[in-house]
Amino acid sequence: MARLTTVPVSAVLLGIAGLIPFVGFAALAVSGSDGGLGTIGLSPRTMLSAYGAVIASFLGGIRWGVAAARGAGWPDYLLAIVPSLLAWAALAAPAPWDLRMLGALVLLWGFIDQDLSRRGMVPGWMSRLRLALSVVAGAALLVAA
Repeated sequence: MARLTTVPVSAVLLGIAGLIPFVGFAALAVSGSDGGLGTIGLSPRTMLSAYGAVIASFLGGIRWGVAAARGAGWPDYLLAIVPSLLAWAALAAPAPWDLRMLGALVLLWGFIDQDLSRRGMVPGWMSRLRLALSVVAGAALLVAA
């Protein structure tokens, strides 16, 4: 599996699309505008933290799926639940710690998941793409904090 080096266009496009809420809500939060979300009782900061927690859980799901597909052992399954648990804790943290925790988690997980390609569990392109997406998403969360 690790021989595939070309990044599928669909993965790039969907990955970039997944960054739109991070960058958009962070920009609104930093600018002080609510982008009209106030009319429905929401704020960009709340939306950003919720989206960050969902994506952090998704990142754990990637590892769980890879572990299941590749017959990995319990350490990979155990590691896979960490993002969900930390994201849940971050949602309970007061501002600005909620976004700081989520930003650090998303950034860190981009580096943690690099072992998947080194171990031949995912193609090399996936680790490179994940790291790039994690840097942008994590930075957006930290800037908005």
